[in-house]
Amino acid sequence: MAAQAEAGAKADPMHQFEIVRLIEMKFGTLDVSFTNSSLWMVIAVLAVSALTILSMSGRAMVPGRMQSIAEMSYEFVAGMVRDVTGPEGMRYFPFVFTLFMFILACNLLGMIPYSFTVTSHIIVTFALAAVVFVGVTVLGFVKNGAGYLRMFVPGGLPVWLLPLMVVIELISYLSRPVTLALRLFANMMAGHTMLKVMAGFVIALGWVGGWAPMAAMVGITALEFLIAFLQAYVFAILTCIYLNDALHMHH
Repeated sequence: MAAQAEAGAKADPMHQFEIVRLIEMKFGTLDVSFTNSSLWMVIAVLAVSALTILSMSGRAMVPGRMQSIAEMSYEFVAGMVRDVTGPEGMRYFPFVFTLFMFILACNLLGMIPYSFTVTSHIIVTFALAAVVFVGVTVLGFVKNGAGYLRMFVPGGLPVWLLPLMVVIELISYLSRPVTLALRLFANMMAGHTMLKVMAGFVIALGWVGGWAPMAAMVGITALEFLIAFLQAYVFAILTCIYLNDALHMHH
């Protein structure tokens, strides 16, 4: 019975998202256990650090493979920040670069068999989105003072329409962290669930009928690698857009 239960749990496509405590730690009622999610976030940080620090420690005129990847990543994010926020926004490049590389590393590490996809949990993506939202809001008020509230008052509208538009603009602004978190979480969770479902079909159908779901798995896997990059890019470029709104008022 225990073996059947374990086999059923492994076949469950949602089982891969389960949080497992590796080292239990509690401070009173506060649970701060080191989990599989914590482990893979640490691995992501170490992987990005190794890429950006170790690969550049012995810089060569003709860069090697790892140095080329590090330089391309740097230039890609720098160009994105510069194009969206202008020269003034380049002071926030380290934050955007760290955010992009961390999310990309978590997404790609989640593609390794028997690993854990950190960004498939909304608490992680919402925490990242909340940091962006709070940071941009504070920056907006520091940069523009009370004038930052003009973001919620579109110009050129009749006075009688302003209350409605202010409410709409406020709801749109407050929904930023929610949409930012949901987009990343939903895409990563849906893709990995689909892969697990297809893998179940391959096992169930065997050598006779398993070729079709196997081909689908190959296609979905290639698509998931693309989505892993695109979702990190979307998160980073939306962060740049929010920074630009705080730095250069549009309303």
